[in-house]
Amino acid sequence: MAESRSTDTPPEAPANPLQPATLRRIERHAGALASSAVGRMEETLPWFRALPADQRSWVMLVAQAGVRSLVEWLRSGATVAASTQEISDEVFAAAPRALARAITLTQTVQLIKVTIDVAEAEVPGFAAKGEDDLLLQAILRFSREIAFSAARVYARAAESRGAWDARLQALLVDALLRGDSSDVLASRAAALGWVDTPPVAVVVGRSPGGDITAVLHAVYRAARRARLEVIGGVHGDRLVAVVGGAADPVATAAALRASFGDGPIVAGPAVPTLEQATESARAALAGFRAAPAWPGAPTPVAADDLLPERTLAGDMDARRKLRNDVYAGLARAGGGLLETLDAFFAAGGVLESAARELYVHPNTVRYRLRRVAEVTGLSPLDGRDAFALRLALTIGRLEPAT
Repeated sequence: MAESRSTDTPPEAPANPLQPATLRRIERHAGALASSAVGRMEETLPWFRALPADQRSWVMLVAQAGVRSLVEWLRSGATVAASTQEISDEVFAAAPRALARAITLTQTVQLIKVTIDVAEAEVPGFAAKGEDDLLLQAILRFSREIAFSAARVYARAAESRGAWDARLQALLVDALLRGDSSDVLASRAAALGWVDTPPVAVVVGRSPGGDITAVLHAVYRAARRARLEVIGGVHGDRLVAVVGGAADPVATAAALRASFGDGPIVAGPAVPTLEQATESARAALAGFRAAPAWPGAPTPVAADDLLPERTLAGDMDARRKLRNDVYAGLARAGGGLLETLDAFFAAGGVLESAARELYVHPNTVRYRLRRVAEVTGLSPLDGRDAFALRLALTIGRLEPAT
């Protein structure tokens, strides 16, 4: 009875199917093959001809390393999977990382295709008798590994760039929140490739949580769909987006709404340039902090719609805006507007009672209230606006505007 083989014995590696003479001929002509591949690239790829000389030399190094790796792979038997990735990765180790930034992945695929075409055309001439098909199959398998290796190189480069860009964006957003100088903002924005698309507005909301890169990717995707320029950053539980092309800040915030978590989303006022976006950032952050005081606030909401809550929360910018823009505006307009507001509020919003208090016709009160709305943008007949107006009157009398 024949002795049975143990199942624990590992299988032997298959012998190299190619003759040594074939491998020697390929190895001797490695330089010529690489030169032929680069020559074909110059003939068929216009963008390759336009590359600087140093970048073309890098491609030459990669092509030579590719042929050497092919020979090494063939010597190993072309079937040893454990070393395939290491051998193919060595091909791109011959070039600096800068090559991945100078040549796109699509262009790299074109270079690989040209090199494989040259190898398929010339290498079979080096094969021993009867080995042509075997050698071509080995080249095709190796080209697949080279393609995977190229994808890994570009994936690593993209991850590195993404991490660096995320860090730069976080620094830019932090500079905006701190109110750094316009030179600092401009230099950091230039490093990120920011295209100044006025007007600019800052939107603040709660971060949805999870991986920061994924959160920011969702913001960028939404911005691309809305054709907006955006820089984002996550600060604690807040997601801050600096948006270019925000002619209507609230509509812009609505376009990005799906990228934010639950809670209020506040849009700061639009400003002409990124260098002036600190003002918008301050207003948006103050509005975000004060928004819980208005449970019925729309989402998103403009920071200026939260002036009363921001003032009560200690925001001096909102306090100055109510004093200088609202109270001082009414004082400058004259025409009894301040007195009419006092009487209207004292009468509980009843026109006729206010008219009797002022000894005027009710239509005069109506006219003056319309003038208040024209001067301040706030209507005394609206509950929210009336709240802001009463607060402005109080602040204005406590701190008269100069």
